Amino acid sequence: MSSYVVRSVRADEWRAAKKLRLAALQDPIAHLAFLETYEEVVGRPDSFWQERVQRGAEGATGAQQIIAEGPDGEWVGGLVVLVEDAGTADWAGLPVERRQGHIVGVFMLPEHRGCGLTDVLFDAALEWAWEAADVERVRLVVHPENVRAQRFYRRVGFVPSGVSVPVGGGADGSGAELELEFVLERESHL
Repeated sequence: MSSYVVRSVRADEWRAAKKLRLAALQDPIAHLAFLETYEEVVGRPDSFWQERVQRGAEGATGAQQIIAEGPDGEWVGGLVVLVEDAGTADWAGLPVERRQGHIVGVFMLPEHRGCGLTDVLFDAALEWAWEAADVERVRLVVHPENVRAQRFYRRVGFVPSGVSVPVGGGADGSGAELELEFVLERESHL
């Protein structure tokens, strides 16, 4: 594990971020884990990737993209922590009741899974959320059929909140699938 580096991305690293995201969207369970498809994003202009990375780069306050870098410098995994402020609506249009972090885009290249690296990514994400973003809790949503992810989230301390979040579907919410919210409260983590 000591040969890996887990860190926040830098704003100029959009090419590596694009490569990792496209790899994630080609994973066999991408349809359960991500809100966009490979076909939707592969043709997006460089400016899209540059802006996306800049919003979560080192020093940003509203989001943080954290990656695991292998010994050869290749990015092998990553995630993003978004900050959601009380009194706003989240990405699904639901009200946010208190300042919270929201972990999205969790991915690890298959050949690096199972070695504990995802645990280190989550440790870094939670440290940023608690310390830099000063959130009260961290949440994530997971598809009911993504059992492997649910097992991992439970193991690192997240628990189901009992909230189901509508994902996808039409503008009126018709056809939306319900995903499960998992949360980790700050006081239970410290």
